Amino acid sequence: MTTAERPSIQVCAIDELSQKGHVVVKTADRPVVVFYNDGDVRAVDNRCPHLGFPLHRGTIKHGMITCHWHHARFDACSGGTFDLWADDVPAYDVDLRDGQVYICDRPRRSDPKTYGAIRLRDGMEHNLSLVIAKAILTLESADVDADAIVREAALFGAAGRDGWAMGLTILSAMANLRPHLSPHTAYLALLQGVRRTAADCAGQTPHRRRGHLETADLDFDRLDRWLRYWTLVRHRDGAERTLLTAIREASTPSQLESLLLAAATDRFYADGGHLVDFVNKVFELLNHIGLDHAADVLPTLCAQLAAARGGEELNSWRHPIDLVPLVNRAADRLSQVLSNSRPGAGWHGEVALAGVICGEDPQEILDGIVAAAEAGSRPEQLSKALAYAAALRVARFGTANEISDWVSALHSFSYCNGLHQAIQRCAGIEPVCGVLHGAMSVYLNRFLNVPPAALPGEAGAEDGALDDLPSRREDILKAFLDALDSQQQVDPAGRLVTRYIEQSHPVPQLIDTLTFAAVREDANFHTLQMLEAGVAQYHEWEGTAEGTHILVAVARYLAAHSPTPRSQLQTAQIARRLHRGEKVYED
Repeated sequence: MTTAERPSIQVCAIDELSQKGHVVVKTADRPVVVFYNDGDVRAVDNRCPHLGFPLHRGTIKHGMITCHWHHARFDACSGGTFDLWADDVPAYDVDLRDGQVYICDRPRRSDPKTYGAIRLRDGMEHNLSLVIAKAILTLESADVDADAIVREAALFGAAGRDGWAMGLTILSAMANLRPHLSPHTAYLALLQGVRRTAADCAGQTPHRRRGHLETADLDFDRLDRWLRYWTLVRHRDGAERTLLTAIREASTPSQLESLLLAAATDRFYADGGHLVDFVNKVFELLNHIGLDHAADVLPTLCAQLAAARGGEELNSWRHPIDLVPLVNRAADRLSQVLSNSRPGAGWHGEVALAGVICGEDPQEILDGIVAAAEAGSRPEQLSKALAYAAALRVARFGTANEISDWVSALHSFSYCNGLHQAIQRCAGIEPVCGVLHGAMSVYLNRFLNVPPAALPGEAGAEDGALDDLPSRREDILKAFLDALDSQQQVDPAGRLVTRYIEQSHPVPQLIDTLTFAAVREDANFHTLQMLEAGVAQYHEWEGTAEGTHILVAVARYLAAHSPTPRSQLQTAQIARRLHRGEKVYED
């Protein structure tokens, strides 16, 4: 130890410390407790790393410190915990000189990147939200890229259970939102994704890897036929081996996505819309963690591919109107039109087509989609119109419906957004038929808009004009968050969002506030789906009335599911205060 590194904060005389048993001193950023035990002098951060309770109010015996709050135990020398849920307590070097006790002004710590990665893994393995939160803060303060944290969580989630999980969907969604967020909101969003991934793996059977086929004589057309066949006959092992072979042979991500999307859309609106959304999310996740991890994460979809039920198997799609033959005939026509046409740049009928999709007659809806293709619409324009129509179901959701009915509208919207994002990445004829399935899901949800809720500021809206609302940016955002502190604020939330945009305030700050409103809650899976899909679709319509309607849909959905106990927000705040060295408990 050099002279510059020697402990420099004087504590007290060794005789005084042996008499008192412990002394608390202040360092540059935190209180430190210095213990005398069995002839040894040890110094550690006085705040228990679990919840910050003062360790000097605990006990030390045989070199083991015990916090009396939750009985976490620590090695007094290294600070290492014997209870992994508590985290290690920072320890300080001690020096005895001329009968006086000195400590360093900074704790001993291993490399924060290594330590943070280890604790992130520990937190996920034991499903400990507070440990996860502190690990994220440690890694962020060490300038570890957020996508690297997402990668660790994604690989853990892919291996930790047998199948794609909702937590991985949330992780992907929060990673998509991060570039639009302020640092604090981004931290809360990332914590939501990582902790939900960990929770999904708790107590689950890990994924059992199958191997790819040992041949190089398979083209993608054959692999496509095989994957669709195994999906149809519900043979999970066959599907996974085929997919792993395709991953080995693929030269572009779009090849793999087209393969999976075709299999997922062979069934109508499979798994209540979740399957297509999961296909989209797994490729969005690969965009963050790298395509070289395709073999780790893509096979997690095979269980859902084989098990998903399609709309053609459900009573609601077959009675009182049998939608299946209508869709099949329209699909044949649509495939033929798209095969023979050369879409141009002259068609811009997305808003009008969305109005048709929100209609009352399924045949007219299907005819309208085919007619749009005949008029020169591009595949991504069809899916864009579809996603807007699905968003309108949420924006015009009648609050007389049961609270559970919001999820039906959400499922359609998340499916339509996922389909649109996928089609933009890999436009193909067969997956575009998923537009017809999405349109029928929007049709089946028509009862949710009977009568339709008026959009804020629209003629016939109960609250009329918006002049009674604040006009300053900060006041509107505060009023929005305040509104979501109470129940039954669906319509006021939509009005405040409309007012904000009407006043030409910057939308990025509104998106940050909408995200904060969601991630501060103990939000369910569907709420976070709605948020991310809504932001993605807003960017498709940015600066238009339709974009405003989409954000109104997001705001109304968030308000319908707020507030919650916000236990995870408290955990995140405790972790941040401990990380900053702030007091959590006063003595």
